[in-house]
Amino acid sequence: MIKSGLSAFRGRHILLLQGPVGPFFSRLARDLEWVGAIVTKIDFNGGDWLFSPAGSIAFRGRMEEWPVFFDQVLVSRQIDVVLLFGDCRPIHRVAYAIAIKRRLEIGVFEEGYIRPDYITLERFGVNGHSRIPNTPDFYVNMPPADIPPTRNVGKTFWYAVLWSILYYLASVLLRPLFHHYKHHRPLTLWEAWPWVRSCWRKFYFALKERGIQAELQSTFSGQFYLVPLQVYNDAQIHVHSDFETVEAFICHVISSFARFAPSDTLLVIKHHPRDRGYLDYTVMIQNFVKIHGVEKRVLYIHDLHLPTLLQHARGIVVVNSTVGLSALMRKKPTKVCGTAVYDIEGLTFQGALDDFWISSQDYKITKDLFEHFRSYLIERTQVNGSFYRRLDVAQSNAGLVWPVFPVR
Repeated sequence: MIKSGLSAFRGRHILLLQGPVGPFFSRLARDLEWVGAIVTKIDFNGGDWLFSPAGSIAFRGRMEEWPVFFDQVLVSRQIDVVLLFGDCRPIHRVAYAIAIKRRLEIGVFEEGYIRPDYITLERFGVNGHSRIPNTPDFYVNMPPADIPPTRNVGKTFWYAVLWSILYYLASVLLRPLFHHYKHHRPLTLWEAWPWVRSCWRKFYFALKERGIQAELQSTFSGQFYLVPLQVYNDAQIHVHSDFETVEAFICHVISSFARFAPSDTLLVIKHHPRDRGYLDYTVMIQNFVKIHGVEKRVLYIHDLHLPTLLQHARGIVVVNSTVGLSALMRKKPTKVCGTAVYDIEGLTFQGALDDFWISSQDYKITKDLFEHFRSYLIERTQVNGSFYRRLDVAQSNAGLVWPVFPVR
């Protein structure tokens, strides 16, 4: 699905379900049709409709009617490939089960495992549902793939803000046409407010946190553990980990750090940038660190430069964030507390979190294993590009750099 580029879809009957907010799936449909695929798109709400290609199908029924509707579309349109964004949405879980039963090919898009310049397209499932091998011997015995130079996507934040506002606005205005639809997240005009709040918070925290990064990369370089958080309603938390909430993960890490980490180290907890407008854990963290007596050893930050923090951290603790891959690329000891495609012996610390704080100082990542794993991951699951901002690629309406571009 990746190695052959767009040509892998030539002559196929493709069904697009929900995509990322914005015009990505509409642009992708033009690319697929350009190589000779027949494309059908299903809309579930006004936001889907706004960014859909012409001739899309609207599903306006109740959730209990969705399986029959979906199955009928598969048969009537002779679908043999189903493409969707995220495999944990309720409508996608139902569709996935039916498509598997019919032995159709499934491609799941998701934010890139390798960020910020890639998106993920993986057969059958992503993250905890991924089917890529997780044994070190598989990668050690395989020569690394020849990966072409990566094109820089650049900043995508403001594009994502624009597409999100338009998507939610269209969903609210056209709700009467899709009044049975239930989104996997809140779908009201109020959802525009967190994005607006995120904008001014971005500037606020940039001012509030001035000087902290300089101190972390000088005075405290190599003396702090970094904990990058994830979006509060991400399936990575609710589906692919044992933590019910981000708060539960924070408490778990602080508790372990307070009891077992060296007394001269700090814990730096970094808020997720896309969660900036929704939640602020300041009060919760202040109360919890006070209980454990580590008020002066835990730092909660929002907008410091992540690559620099990774470079100067002693170790990284994640649930299953793709930041873990960035940490491994910098040869930083990493502890995964959930389910991640890169949580492999020889790459990540396999012991308990309580042991990580001390043992991470001596932990070494197997360099060849990581290089082979990363190249395999890019070759089989990653496409250079963005969902929100198109690269200037003549052969692609979606602005993606496929490994192989088809000839007309």
